Amino acid sequence: MRSNQTATPASYSAPSSFGGLAPGASAAPAARSKAAGPVLAGATIAMGLMAGLFFAFDVSVMPGLAAGDDRTYVTAMQHINKSIENGMFGLVFVGAFVATGVAAWLQHKAGRRQAALWAAGATVLYVVALMVTMGVNIPLNDQLAQAGDPSQITDFAGVRAKFEGTWVATNMLRTLLCTGGLAALTRALVLHGRASR
Repeated sequence: MRSNQTATPASYSAPSSFGGLAPGASAAPAARSKAAGPVLAGATIAMGLMAGLFFAFDVSVMPGLAAGDDRTYVTAMQHINKSIENGMFGLVFVGAFVATGVAAWLQHKAGRRQAALWAAGATVLYVVALMVTMGVNIPLNDQLAQAGDPSQITDFAGVRAKFEGTWVATNMLRTLLCTGGLAALTRALVLHGRASR
């Protein structure tokens, strides 16, 4: 007795995916994986810029000002602190934190555990640098600004003494922290490149 049902050929099966995606799958994981490398590279560049900025103060700006008189020192630092408050600095200063944190997350999501750990370590180092900046350097900058216009300051030596030693020491610490962050991100970048081959 013949069946009225038509059998489906064994060699035929319904496509399990369309356009490379399984039913119900999302393109987001693939997009995150593709973004992981560029974001990590951007974080490395931003961290390098911050390390370079702090290093420049360590080896040129502060030693140069230290060789001058008290009035020149106070006046110059007031101008420097005011001029550095610009959009480009703010973009790199905040961007280094955001990009590094996002880079660590993307590496983790992409399954690159070692790269993620190095990027996370860089994030921690930069957070410490931010804490030093917010807790010490910025208050010292504000204190220097509150000393007033140089034409009205009568004790330049006193103003300088309250600022110089601590600011210079903590800036060196920021340089070390950001340099460590740069090294960690560079390692993460190398690991990312190896995993992508």
